Amino acid sequence: MRVIRYHDGAVRHGILEDDGTIQPVLGGLFDGLKPYGQATHLDRVQLLSPLDPRSIYGVGLNYVKHAREVNKPLPTVPMLFMKPVGTVVGPQAPIVLPKEGGIVHFEAEVAVVIGRVARRVDERTAGECIFGYTCGNDVSERVIQGKEMDQGTLLVGKAFDTFNPLGPAIATGLDPENIDIIGRVNGEVRQSSNTSDLVYSIRKLVSYLSQAITLYPGDVIMSGTPEGVGPIAPGDVVEIEIPEAGVLRNPVVAEET
Repeated sequence: MRVIRYHDGAVRHGILEDDGTIQPVLGGLFDGLKPYGQATHLDRVQLLSPLDPRSIYGVGLNYVKHAREVNKPLPTVPMLFMKPVGTVVGPQAPIVLPKEGGIVHFEAEVAVVIGRVARRVDERTAGECIFGYTCGNDVSERVIQGKEMDQGTLLVGKAFDTFNPLGPAIATGLDPENIDIIGRVNGEVRQSSNTSDLVYSIRKLVSYLSQAITLYPGDVIMSGTPEGVGPIAPGDVVEIEIPEAGVLRNPVVAEET
């Protein structure tokens, strides 16, 4: 099942069919997805990010080949950081390169949407707390990020407005150990991998975080990016794809001065 959030005069959630038909559902994302009312179509609505996250947890160096690519050792515990909710934008919304942006990279990621309260869950049952998966782009300003990481911190380099596109749909029922993730810039494939290459599996990340932090419905875990990240510039179009969730497409623009 693919679940979207859209605007057609009001903000709604709906179930997206393969032919573009949208069946509206009652209430919010975690209210049972009960169909109601007349169906509509993608052509008649504006797609939004599939949710407004409550909290966003990022994970660094979590693909084996990416760690090798940047010549870093595999982390001995998950390398975690947080992104402000103001970074989130939806499909087709621009990624705004800030005036401070020296080198800005795209990062294709599988974004994990928590669907029920998780506190001290074990890895075997962690999947029961996951609602579904969507495409994410952990946009990163590398100059600031490098200076922060030299001091043992990480925030602003990941935190500019528009630096976390999500969408277009949340796909449910996927095997977290076998999700394809693809990143393209201007139609050229730059990243192509699978969650089987994760250092810490999605279930492990949920379990690990839940030992310290109660996870709630609407929390998002950006599970890390594979090898192939690279710079983006004004005029580029970035696409992140999870086949079951669709293609998240965002143009890149410069901040207006």
